[in-house]
Amino acid sequence: MTYAITQTCCNDATCVAVCPVNCIHPAPGEPDFGTTDMLYIDPKTCIDCGACADACPVDAIFPADRLTGRLREYEAVNAEFYEGRTPPPAVASPTFHTWGAPSFHRSLPADFAPLRIAVVGTGPAGMYAAEDLLLHTNAEVTLIDRLPVAGGLVRYGVAPDHPATRGAGDTFARFHSHPRVRMRLGLTVGEDVTAEELAAHHDAVVYAVGAPADRRLAIPGEDLPGSVSATSVVSWYNAHPETAADAVPLSAERVVVVGNGNVALDVARVLVTDPGTLARTDIADHALAALRGAPVREVVLLGRRGPSDAAYTASELLALKHLPGVDLVVDDRDPRTGAAVDAAAAGDKAALLRDVTREAVDWTRAPAGERRRIVLRFHSAPVEALGTDAVRAVRVTEDGAPSGKEITAGLLVRAIGYRGVPLAGLPFDEATGTVPHEGGRVAGRPGSYVVGWIKRGPSGGIGANRACAEETVGTLLADAVAGALPTPSGTAQDFRRLARSRSRGLVDARGLAAIDRAERARGRDAGRPRVKLATVPELVAAARGGRWRRHG
Repeated sequence: MTYAITQTCCNDATCVAVCPVNCIHPAPGEPDFGTTDMLYIDPKTCIDCGACADACPVDAIFPADRLTGRLREYEAVNAEFYEGRTPPPAVASPTFHTWGAPSFHRSLPADFAPLRIAVVGTGPAGMYAAEDLLLHTNAEVTLIDRLPVAGGLVRYGVAPDHPATRGAGDTFARFHSHPRVRMRLGLTVGEDVTAEELAAHHDAVVYAVGAPADRRLAIPGEDLPGSVSATSVVSWYNAHPETAADAVPLSAERVVVVGNGNVALDVARVLVTDPGTLARTDIADHALAALRGAPVREVVLLGRRGPSDAAYTASELLALKHLPGVDLVVDDRDPRTGAAVDAAAAGDKAALLRDVTREAVDWTRAPAGERRRIVLRFHSAPVEALGTDAVRAVRVTEDGAPSGKEITAGLLVRAIGYRGVPLAGLPFDEATGTVPHEGGRVAGRPGSYVVGWIKRGPSGGIGANRACAEETVGTLLADAVAGALPTPSGTAQDFRRLARSRSRGLVDARGLAAIDRAERARGRDAGRPRVKLATVPELVAAARGGRWRRHG
C-alpha cells in the first residue's frame, strides 16, 4: 500500500533524501520545488517502505489505508498531483537512483580551525543554519534570542491546534544541548549588545530575526480600539511574553479578518473552535479563558481577489471544511465567485469549494443559526473601520464600488502579511523589508549573514528555510575558505562575560530545559500537554529553578 503526505507537510524535503525510489516530488532542484503547497508521493512508484514517514519531522506521512476522517482526502490529493505528469525515467540501479560524482559541498580543509559563529534567532531559519553548521563542520555555535526561551515562530507562530507542525521544534531542540553549542537567551542584539560587539567576538554572525512587524491596511479607522493585527492575535493565543493577556477584545458575535492566507485561516479557526477542543492544546491560559466566555459566532474572511487566487494552501482549506461544529460558507453575492468555483479544474483551490454552502449573506443581521461559522467573502476589500470609541463595523467594497457594504463587527483583524524591521548596525531595504544581501552575505558587512524572512521576505513555511539556510551557510563557508572573514578580537569567554553583564535574565541550555520541565508540569496539573509561561519574569524564574506564578 502506498503512503500519502498530509496537511502538516513542512516542505523541508527530509523525506525526499531517504526515499529509495524517488517517488516524492517536487524535489530540491526541480523547477516547482518550493512553489507547491506541499510535497506529494506518487502512488504508482511508492514501494511502501515507510522511510519517508520515519524521517518526517512533523509527522505528516501515513500509510494511505490508515488515513481516517478528514485525512482520507489526501490519498487523492497526492495522486492528483501526478495526473498528466510525465514520470521520471526508470533507473536500473539497486538503489533506484542515478549515481553521480561525489559532492562534498560542506567540505573544509582538514587543518581548518573551528569557526566561532553566532546565530541570532532560534526559530526555524536560525536552527536550520545551526544544524547545517553542526552536522557538516566543526564550528562552535552561539545561539542568541531576545526572548528567554527558544523556538521563534515554531513556538509563537504555529497555531496551538497544529501540534504535529510544532513537532519540528523537537527536531531543532536536540541541538540546544549539543556540545559545540552555547545558548544566550534573553539577550537583545541592538540593545543589550551591539552588532559590532557581536561581530568582535565571533568569526561570523548569522541573523535569523524574521519579520516581526505586520503590514498596514492604510484605511480610516485602522487605529481604533478593536482593530488589531494578526501578528498580535497569533502572539496572544500562543502566550508570547510581549503580548498582553487582554490584547484581543472579544466582545461581539462577528469578527472580520482581512486576508485569506494561512495565518488568516489560523486566526479564524482558533476563534470559532470549541474551547473544549483547544483545552487539549498548549494554547495560552488567558486566551483559553477569553474564548470560553467569548460571544464570537462568525468570522468573515475578506479576500481582495477570487477563490482561485486565494493565498491559503489547499491543505489548510481542507482542514477548515472539516472543522467540528463549524460551518464553512461562501458569500455568493458576487457572481464571479460562483462562476470561478464551478469552472475550476482539478488542482485549482477554487474546486475545493464546490461542495461548500453558498449564501448571499445579509450583513445587516446578526449571525444566523446556533452553529458557529466561517464565511469566505471574495472580491472584497476593506475601505474603512467604522466606530467612535471602538470598531463597530467595517465598510468593504461591493461590486468594485468603494462606497460598498457595512459589515457589523466588533473586531477587525488585519492578516495581510508580515514585515521585517531594521536592526541596528545592518543595512535595510525599506521597500522590501529585508536586509540587502548576496547569497545571504550582508552587503557591505563582511562576516555578517542573513537567513529566513529577513533575507528573502515573509514567504514560505518552516521547510522553506532549509534551502535558504543551505545557501547562506554555503556562502559563509566559501568566505571562510577564501580568508574573507574578519578576525574576532574577543574570545568565547569574553562574550559570555559580556552577555552576563548586559542581561540580568540570561538563560542557557540548562535554564531552557528547566523552562520546558516547568511548562510540562503545569500541563500535567491541568490535563494538557503543556501550559506556557506567559511573561518574561515567569520564564526567567523557571529557568533559575524558582517558583512561578500561575498567569491568567
